[in-house]
Amino acid sequence: MTSLVPGAAVADDDHDHDDGAATPPDAPPVYRMRDLCEQTGLSRQAIHFYIQQGLVPEGRKTGRNMAYYGPEHVERLALIRRLQEERYLPLKAIRALLAGDTQGLAPAQRTLLTEVATRVGASLGATARPTMVDGDEACARHGVAPADLRRMVELGLVAARPSPADPAKLEVSNESLWLLDVFGQMRALGLSPELGFSPDDLVVYEDTVATLFQRETQLLVDRFAGLPPERAAQMIERTLPLIHAILIHFHTTAVKNFFAALEHTP
Repeated sequence: MTSLVPGAAVADDDHDHDDGAATPPDAPPVYRMRDLCEQTGLSRQAIHFYIQQGLVPEGRKTGRNMAYYGPEHVERLALIRRLQEERYLPLKAIRALLAGDTQGLAPAQRTLLTEVATRVGASLGATARPTMVDGDEACARHGVAPADLRRMVELGLVAARPSPADPAKLEVSNESLWLLDVFGQMRALGLSPELGFSPDDLVVYEDTVATLFQRETQLLVDRFAGLPPERAAQMIERTLPLIHAILIHFHTTAVKNFFAALEHTP
């Protein structure tokens, strides 16, 4: 799979020119950049991009143009590639996973969430492997400019990859089409580039939901700790629609109260 690395630039330091630094004798297995490419099947550009984006830690530098990478880098890159190839997750979603949203969980809490995940996936519409559709066709169907699609990909809001047939074109995950549809409707309503509206405006909503979900996850593991996974999964499935309704009403009420306050403000 050709990794999608929008706007990635290869650093002048390609971490592959040995300045004479020797590998410490007590160091674990180490790899140079060319070794890392061979081990992971990723291009140098892709690895540099993931490092720049904070998805992969930098190597252990031993000189101006030399760095060593360890097994943890191979494992992290393999995970990123698997998430992209099997789930076609946007980079922002991958970053959230790798940022350790569940690192603070106790082993029992992590086990509970893992077992719950196997039970609620189907009800949430999760598929074993999303399908990919032609990006240009998706844009035309939903009334979205190709430039807006590419910006959504850069922002990590849409899962996409270069087309195997033509790397200059994009393929989009079917699980991201809903956002293209909504954004196309916003464009049709007049939220145009001339008025300053762009895909960047969607980030505030994604960030808000991401923060909310982090708190929800902690609440879930705290309150459901003593429940069997089957019971916890059942409660989550039945409660989610209610939570979605709460969010809609809270947002509607906030808008209503804002304009009501304006009417009574001198």
